[in-house]
Amino acid sequence: MLRSVSEVAGRVFYTVAIAFAPLSLVSAILQATPLVVAIGAVVFFGETVGWRRWLAICIGFVGVLMILRPGTDAFEVTSVLAVLGMLGFAGRDLATRASPPSMSNVQIGVYGFLMLVIAGGLLTAFQGVGPLPDLHGTAALLAAILIGVLAYTCLTGSMRIGTVSITVPFRYTRLIFAMILGITVFGERPDLMTWCGAAVIVLSGLYTLFRSEKAAA
Repeated sequence: MLRSVSEVAGRVFYTVAIAFAPLSLVSAILQATPLVVAIGAVVFFGETVGWRRWLAICIGFVGVLMILRPGTDAFEVTSVLAVLGMLGFAGRDLATRASPPSMSNVQIGVYGFLMLVIAGGLLTAFQGVGPLPDLHGTAALLAAILIGVLAYTCLTGSMRIGTVSITVPFRYTRLIFAMILGITVFGERPDLMTWCGAAVIVLSGLYTLFRSEKAAA
């Protein structure tokens, strides 16, 4: 249930964020998810984190602040939605890790998507049915569903049985594709502070991963 709630929160907030905020900015904030997962592992799973990893985690959140820039003219209220989505996805990953081995990846995936269907039904009942998509929109939705289900299944499997040092770095490639799409498709122009903040988040996340693997060894 906790995983399902986190799933819905992450997807709803992230979807709304990419609808109103620049894709490059939202994707950069999302890269902080492994840092939150590392903190959650300490709180919920009793993992030990040394001062170097704590320092790297703190630096990573400084990178988030570099992107958000609260209190300045560059601050976008919609970027807070990306932060909430990131926290939701971190909760989902932690709950996935804590799920009993007796549950298969298919079960976890079905429960997650079932909660999204329920949440969509509740939102429809509250807001009413919106305009139906045209042929192009329908094709885009079907493609998004297909890609989403395949990616979701692979992500769930990697979080449960994969080696963290191998699987987690691939998450950061999402930022590369998001930046390319944001610039080429949507005409976004991330400023220097966004680029620097994204680099700080990625580097701190990779260092945190490296230290955790070294400590485990």
